Amino acid sequence: MRAFKNVGGGWQGFAMDIAVDRIYRLVEGIRPFDELESAHRSEALQWLTKTADVFRRSKPATPSPHLVSYVVLLDPTDGSSLLVDHLNARRWLPPGGHVEPGEDPADTARREAQEELGITPRFARADAFTDPAAGRAGASRGPGVEGAVAGGVGRLRVVESAPVPAFITITETVGIDHGHTDVSLWYVLIGQRGMPLTPDPAEFREARWWTPAEIDATDATLFDPHYQRFIAKLNQPRR
Repeated sequence: MRAFKNVGGGWQGFAMDIAVDRIYRLVEGIRPFDELESAHRSEALQWLTKTADVFRRSKPATPSPHLVSYVVLLDPTDGSSLLVDHLNARRWLPPGGHVEPGEDPADTARREAQEELGITPRFARADAFTDPAAGRAGASRGPGVEGAVAGGVGRLRVVESAPVPAFITITETVGIDHGHTDVSLWYVLIGQRGMPLTPDPAEFREARWWTPAEIDATDATLFDPHYQRFIAKLNQPRR
């Protein structure tokens, strides 16, 4: 358990410490897919115990590292996922953005889905990817979404409250704002190929759906360096 530090001093510092403690519990609840995710999870937990200065305060990179929420829109019928051709990073990435000071990362994911894609997000439960004893207070079940893909993608369930991340990564950024470190929490959203989208032209060249086979067949350097691992985690058999 993370110890409260009240790093900022006063009520503002105490409130910030509570926000970071909530994030600590979210990270603690992620079930690592492989050794690399386990290492990233451990590194993030250590970072969160040392400082409450985890939110980006000024562009492009103060402080570094800082928190990011990714939103991965997934069609459970065939496992396709939506990626955007990011103008800054010059890669195909999930939409997402920086967590504002004191903001819950799920609220960041919700805001970014609305601002960058023009959608009202439907979060998927992360049952297959998290420890059900951690970071889950207040979650309630929504309707199931049937699909044809085996493993974790084949049946997704909408969560109506308290969504939790399915994946965590620590990544050195590339592109125009290269050279700082993002600690990224990955949220899964349920969508459908052909659904109405309004991608932000100030951020992206285009948005398109990718099947798992297309991702496997494409040069990995065109994506986030952890994206293929993320897709593999989604498609692992449920425990």
